[in-house]
Amino acid sequence: MLLSIPHVGTHIPEVIRGDYTEVALQRADTDWHLDRLYAFAQQFGASVLRATHSRSVIDLNRPPDNQSLYPGRITTGLCPTETFRGEALYHPGRGPDAAETAQRLALYWRPYHDTLAAELERLKSLHGQVLLWDAHSIASQLPRLFEGKLPDLNLGTADGASCAAEVLSPVAAIAQGSGFSAVVDGRFKGGHITRHYGNPSQGVHAIQLELCQCLYMDEDKPFEYRSERAERLQPTLSAMLSGACDAMAALTP
Repeated sequence: MLLSIPHVGTHIPEVIRGDYTEVALQRADTDWHLDRLYAFAQQFGASVLRATHSRSVIDLNRPPDNQSLYPGRITTGLCPTETFRGEALYHPGRGPDAAETAQRLALYWRPYHDTLAAELERLKSLHGQVLLWDAHSIASQLPRLFEGKLPDLNLGTADGASCAAEVLSPVAAIAQGSGFSAVVDGRFKGGHITRHYGNPSQGVHAIQLELCQCLYMDEDKPFEYRSERAERLQPTLSAMLSGACDAMAALTP
């Protein structure tokens, strides 16, 4: 298992920090505390890859050519210029140009993906099958991006392309029977990581899980982790990961 957490980072390099607005420096769109929430994954012997830099510097879950993952819908790009709520991330005229974007790709985006790809190959050579679990979280209500409240657990597999049905089926069943609301390939179908690396015919089964942040933390600043909520959620997360691994073990490498 490879647990990827591409939006947990908060670092903004000092050299560009002055370009950002005060709103940007709050880092509200961070996938807060997911490394802490998923700490139990060590019991599975999982490899863990976590971002260090803020998604406002560069979004590791967007394609390098900045093509939209959801054509026709509002979404943020490779080097976002606004928050999920539509607030400006940069002072006027201070956003990244093409040269700055290329530099960020080389400095931050490429190393994450080179490491991810190498670790997938290493795990596949050892085990034949690999589960790539791309961990995300988001505020449960963002009217600019979606109507109403999101389901608690949003599984994405690029409409089934990134994960074998035999692996997804027990994960979905556990989520939908957990007491939390759950959906598969609804508003979130998986980002670039899920879509690019998921290749079940080659032994890589990629699943993105977008969690509502209210399940384990406060959604308003200072974005505190809430242990009592997290402890109610973690058994479901653990069961989903375990169910996926058990299903992969039954597949022919």
